[in-house]
Amino acid sequence: MTDAFGCVNDNLAAIRGNIAEAADKCGRRPEDVRIMAVTKTVAPEAVNRAVELGVGLLGENRVQEFLSKQDAYDSSAEIHFIGHLQTNKVKDIIEPMSMIQSVDSVKLAQEINRLASAHNKTMDILCEVNIGGEDSKSGIAPDSLTELLEAAASMENLRVRGLMTIPPPASGDIFLGRMEELFHKVRDMNIRGVSMDVLSMGMTHDYTDAVKHGSTLVRIGTGLFGARDYSKK
Repeated sequence: MTDAFGCVNDNLAAIRGNIAEAADKCGRRPEDVRIMAVTKTVAPEAVNRAVELGVGLLGENRVQEFLSKQDAYDSSAEIHFIGHLQTNKVKDIIEPMSMIQSVDSVKLAQEINRLASAHNKTMDILCEVNIGGEDSKSGIAPDSLTELLEAAASMENLRVRGLMTIPPPASGDIFLGRMEELFHKVRDMNIRGVSMDVLSMGMTHDYTDAVKHGSTLVRIGTGLFGARDYSKK
């Protein structure tokens, strides 16, 4: 194991410590927050090191990159798709993924449901919310969320587990708070078929704040594996 991969040990220990501290400050249990290793541009060897250390959840952003690396991953890892997903790419990931976190339209939900049915499986999904209303980001607007949730919940081969978001980096704490409020609002609506037990929120730069705002799953790439080389495709 190279020094670059060895740094995963120290980084993960720091992340776990930070989550424990943040959870303690707001009366939560650290074990109620899952750590996802975001694998974009990361070598499978480093990803597998994280799995060996107990990070059993991987997050994939790009379909083609995932397809090129999946056979090299530790088979014990659970894999979620977290990136923008085109309907014509669903067929490539429907089998290996245990959850698709980036569902932001009824059309996409329908295609996932169709292919999940064809593969005789029920796909866990999260609805992605564009909480900051940013044109550069995918995700459904908060005021359209209920319609998407109800539509997805009516589909036989989908299981709606909660929400995902990527808040704006500027004034992020404000938007984390808004997302927390939205999550609780939707949960209190008791929409049939919507369990609302997952709030996927928080990345390297804001995961401790996200924990304070109720996140149950933080998605960490750079903080775990180091700075990425975006020249890799």
